[in-house]
Amino acid sequence: MKRQLLIISMMMAFITVFGQQKVYDDSIDPFAQIDKAVKKAQTENKLVICQLGGNWCHWCIKFAQFITEDQEIDKIVNDNFVYIHVNYKSRNDELSQKVSKRLGNAGRFGFPVLVILNPDGSVLHIQNSAYLEEGQGYSKTKVMDFFKNWTPAAVRGE
Repeated sequence: MKRQLLIISMMMAFITVFGQQKVYDDSIDPFAQIDKAVKKAQTENKLVICQLGGNWCHWCIKFAQFITEDQEIDKIVNDNFVYIHVNYKSRNDELSQKVSKRLGNAGRFGFPVLVILNPDGSVLHIQNSAYLEEGQGYSKTKVMDFFKNWTPAAVRGE
């Protein structure tokens, strides 16, 4: 019986570690990724949202899933933003520190952190995602309010 429990526990750990959705691509140059998103936002008259975090972060994966699984949230995001997942390895990683600095030292808020960029690539707003949480997940109302308040039209005062 102990052996069966051990095997089941090992399988669950394997699924948790290796079955987790990966939304961050650490093979991408984050600066090139941001620059590409800014250019796309300029042509589409949108703002950029950089979700800074990593596949190591449970809350980062959870937020990525949350905003794509809800049709209403997914629509407001796709209609108004170029949304990218910018990989952050660790506080000890030099590239991660440079990326965080480029994004207004956003890593100071924990992860995931959402950074909204103007069409010129400058930081418009940094959102600590903890304020969007509710219970063991995210609040649809809080997340929708956040996105609605930062659409290009809202920023322009329309």
